[in-house]
Amino acid sequence: MVGGEAAGAGRGSNRILQDRTRIAQAAARLIAEHGIRDWSAAKRKAARQLGLPEGLGLPSNEDVEQALTDYHALFGGPAHAASLQEQRREALRWMRRLEQWAPLLVGGVAAGWATEHSDVRLELAADDPKAVEMLLASNGVRYAALPGRSDEGGEPDSAELLIETPTAGIRVSVISPVQRRSRPRRNDEPRLDRAELEALLAQQ
Repeated sequence: MVGGEAAGAGRGSNRILQDRTRIAQAAARLIAEHGIRDWSAAKRKAARQLGLPEGLGLPSNEDVEQALTDYHALFGGPAHAASLQEQRREALRWMRRLEQWAPLLVGGVAAGWATEHSDVRLELAADDPKAVEMLLASNGVRYAALPGRSDEGGEPDSAELLIETPTAGIRVSVISPVQRRSRPRRNDEPRLDRAELEALLAQQ
C-alpha cells in the first residue's frame, strides 16, 4: 500500500511539473506574440487558457526565460535574430555614452531571449544616481524615473530610469559599486561589459 501511495505521489509531482512547463510555454508565447510585459499576468492568463488552476503553482521567471529561448529557436528565425542584433547595437551605443559608470548589459537582450517588445536593460555602478540623471539632462536626453527595484521586497536597492528611443526602451538600473561587488549572480545570467558586447556583435 505504501508503495502504491508513493507511486501516486510521484505521478502527481510529475503532472505538476508538466503543467508548469505548459504554463511557461504558453506564457512565453503571449509575451513574444502580444508584447505582454507583466510576466505574472502572462502566467496567470496562460494558466486560464490551459484550463489549469493558478493554485497549483506557477512557473518561475527562469522557467519562462527558458521557454522564450525555446520559442525563438522554433519560431524566431531571421526576424528574431535581426531584432536582437539591433537591440544589442542600441545597447552598445548607450554603453559608450554611459561608459564612466562601467555599464553592463543584462536581461533578455544579453541572454538572447528578448522579444521585439523587450527593453534593453543596462546596469550602471555609480556612487550618486543623480550624476547619471544630470548627464542625461545636460545632453538633452528625455527620461523617466521609475520605482526602484528590490530583490527582497524591501526598500529599493537601485535607481531605475527609462529612456525611450526610436529603436527600443533603455531601462537603466543604477546601483552602487559596493552593491555590484556583493550582488549574488545566477550562474547562467550573462552580464556583458562593453568589450564583451562588441565581440559578440562582431561574431554575428
